[in-house]
Amino acid sequence: MKIIKTLFSLLALLLILGSCNSKKKVETNIIHERPNVLFIAVDDLNDWIGVLGGHPQAKTPHMDRLAQRGVLFSNAHCQAPVCNPSRASVMTSLYPSTSGIYFLNPDITESPVASKNIVMPKRFQKEGYNVFAAGKIFHNGKGINETHIPNYAGQFGGFGPMPEKKISTYPGHPLWDWGVYPESDEQMPDYQIASWAEKRLAKKQEQPFWMGVGFYRPHVPQFAPQKWFDLYPLESLQLPSTKTEDLNDVSSYGIDITRLNHVSPTFEWVTGNKEWKTLVQSYLACVSFVDDQVGRVITALDNGDYGKNTYVVLFSDHGFHLGEKERFAKRSLWEDGARVPLIIIGPGIPKGKVINKPVQLLDIYPTLLELTNLKPDSKHEVNSLVPLLMNRETEWSHYARTCFGPGNYTIISERYRYIQYNDGSEEFYDHEKDPQEWYNSISNVDYADIIAQHRLQVPQERYKILGQGSTGHESYEATEKKKTRLD
Repeated sequence: MKIIKTLFSLLALLLILGSCNSKKKVETNIIHERPNVLFIAVDDLNDWIGVLGGHPQAKTPHMDRLAQRGVLFSNAHCQAPVCNPSRASVMTSLYPSTSGIYFLNPDITESPVASKNIVMPKRFQKEGYNVFAAGKIFHNGKGINETHIPNYAGQFGGFGPMPEKKISTYPGHPLWDWGVYPESDEQMPDYQIASWAEKRLAKKQEQPFWMGVGFYRPHVPQFAPQKWFDLYPLESLQLPSTKTEDLNDVSSYGIDITRLNHVSPTFEWVTGNKEWKTLVQSYLACVSFVDDQVGRVITALDNGDYGKNTYVVLFSDHGFHLGEKERFAKRSLWEDGARVPLIIIGPGIPKGKVINKPVQLLDIYPTLLELTNLKPDSKHEVNSLVPLLMNRETEWSHYARTCFGPGNYTIISERYRYIQYNDGSEEFYDHEKDPQEWYNSISNVDYADIIAQHRLQVPQERYKILGQGSTGHESYEATEKKKTRLD
């Protein structure tokens, strides 16, 4: 009888220990579960979102709420004010001056330097992540997203749908059009991309995932259904703050590089044809439309199984002018061309934090590696933002840098913007006293030491321009030829 009781006691003890071990194993898996990444790219979005205050009437409730859930970098900048080089920088963590990718072509695969770096989606795939994406993540050239992104779901219509005839009277490039079109949100590619994301986030994932969601608006053509235009009645719409003769203290080279051979409407055409308000209205309508799609994706994440274990990064590839500096579109080194929204949320990241330290889009890649406990890549040229994410007061001596072709650079610190052009001309702005960059202070002796510090950040090694034939290539070449004639 004693032997039987002893055996029962041992069996009970083994069952208890087994149960404890099983429970411990489950808890360990939960604790060490690998975090996911939701990577949201918005095309041509400047600081016209509520939390950045770029336009006082901008209605972006979803992006505003997203910023309240994590960290908003209020002084973030792209590395080139054009889609292709900006996105190439994000995905390789290399400056254009290193890769030679300055303009709308070539692809990363055609750069002898950039092609040696493993792009972000493939690095995460290599680390055991399930990688998938839709929309505009890399530049929109034929087969580019398919080349770099495993399980790419497609463009869902890209910049479409397009009306049979232009809505606006602008006679230029076919993509430069704006107005109410089409009838419903469901016809818009961005709506369909958000729907794809909702379905993917509802599915059971067997591996940690890296998910890319690339929205096309507010890139031209600036089309959106009527309800988004109704948010911004023309009679009460405010235009951006501008200054007459704002360009008087800018060099001819600085003006030419933002105008020669560009495809966007000129300031003279827009004002002469009384289209300024309609352009501002269409841009804001597109911003609010894409904000709604962002909201749908975040709601799907929250309602699914992965909301508590996913890092979300939302950014835009560059800024956009709506009349500031007497120009429209991107391709400038001023604040409106280079500054972008950047929001990061996720497990362990403080909520409602705003950081004004200068940061760059190519900081995103090393940041995500650190957040997901992956080894850093020694080929990356920049810094993880994790120290800033976790402690706003941390020492941060880094600058941000944007270029538009070799020799044309802007250097951004926490308070100042310095611009150097390839002809040697310069600009300098004190954002504390001149947030709209109306007064070029390059000759002010009070700033001499600060300007000298910014000059030191301009790269002296500059890879040759790769590719040919895009608007950026042609603008740069035309400006250089004019400079040579004047010399």
